[in-house]
Formats: sequence, C-alpha cells, structure tokens
Amino acid sequence: MTMDWSQERLLVYSPHPDDETLGCGGLMHKAKRAGAEVYVQFMTVGDTADQSPRGFSTAQERHTEIKRVAEHFHWDDWHMALPGDANHLRLDGLPRVDLTRLVEQESPLSIARLKPTVVLLPHRTSYNQDHQATAEAVHTALRPSDNRLRHHPRLVLAYEEAADQWRTEPVEPPNLIVELQEEGLSAKLQGMELYGSQSHRHPHTRSELTLRSLAVLRGMQAGVALGEGYHVLRHLV
Repeated sequence: MTMDWSQERLLVYSPHPDDETLGCGGLMHKAKRAGAEVYVQFMTVGDTADQSPRGFSTAQERHTEIKRVAEHFHWDDWHMALPGDANHLRLDGLPRVDLTRLVEQESPLSIARLKPTVVLLPHRTSYNQDHQATAEAVHTALRPSDNRLRHHPRLVLAYEEAADQWRTEPVEPPNLIVELQEEGLSAKLQGMELYGSQSHRHPHTRSELTLRSLAVLRGMQAGVALGEGYHVLRHLV
C-alpha cells in the first residue's frame, strides 16, 4: 500500500505526553513534510513518580515539554482532555461511555468536529491502564455505522511502543510498516529528547538505542532500512 500523505488529516490519540512520539513520531514527521495536517489529542497528565534524580516530574514541566515537541513536529493543534492527578494513570476508573463521548463529540479535537481521514491510537494490549482505556474508548467511538450519519476515518492504525512487548497475551506482529528515512527517525529521536522528563539512557524502553533498534527491526521486516510498525484496524479503499 502506497500512501499520498499530502491530502490526509491525521488525529493521534496519546494517553500521555510522549506516547505519540514513541508510537508514531516518524509517521507524524513524514506526513507533515508531505503536506498533511497533524493533530494530537492527549488524554491526561499529572505529577508523576519516575526514575529521575528528583523522583518525580510535574504536570507543569510536561506541559512545557509538549509545547516544545509541538513546535518541533509543527502540529496543527493539540489538546489535553483530562489534566490533573485525579485522572492521570486512572483513566480505567472513568466510565467508558464518558471517555467515548469525549473522543467522539465533546473534545475540540473530537472525531465529529475534526473529521480526520487517519486515526492513530495505542494498542489495546499495552500493560498501561491509561493506554488500554484510551484504546477502548477510541475503538468504541469508531464503531461501524452509517457513514452518512457519523464520520468514518478511512484508515485507523494502532501504533506500537517498545514497552508494549511486556504483555500477558500473544499479539500478532504489526501488519503495516511505514518506511522511514534517516531524517524521519532523527526527527522522532529529537522529539523524544525534548521530553526530557521521560527520556532515559539505555537500557530502557524509551532510550534512543531502543527506538532506533525497533525502527531497524521493523524496516528489515519490510525490506527497507527503517520503519514504524502498525496494526491496521480499518482500511477503506
């Protein structure tokens, strides 16, 4: 499948700031360079315990990082749906119907308002509860129906992250590889670097070497040098 990204409008669902870059930073760069529109819907962020010298990162720090990353990738817009500690790492405690309504209609970047042609979301088998809740809500929001009444994006892809390999159930490998050039991978790595509170030295699932290694592996599987892997959930031709 060959895509002309120049005419596409991408909507990326990112449970937390950095998931969008980890999962589809290369594709965002590639599509934007081709002339596409790119929007990012963050679901939540809060003060987070981590492995930094201080032992935590604040929501304010991470909002600052988002602004830098947005400028780096030249996003057309982004939005934070449910900020604050009451929601961060607790999306699984919210009713699915509320999350689905937000995704489908209520957010400024909702599917009904934005009418994206391509939607990208986390894989539902991630160990992280916020990833699972986001994936399920988007999946429900994109349920089959009459496309004269509800918008149906033509392409729906679940992106992968290296940490997703920690799973309790077997999952098929990605069935779509997006070829990246070195420039695109470098843009992805630079974007992750701008998430200073979340990037780590190797060995870590968010280290530069891990991201490059996964890109080399996915590229090799498609007979090219570099790639990003996705699971196709819908492809209307």
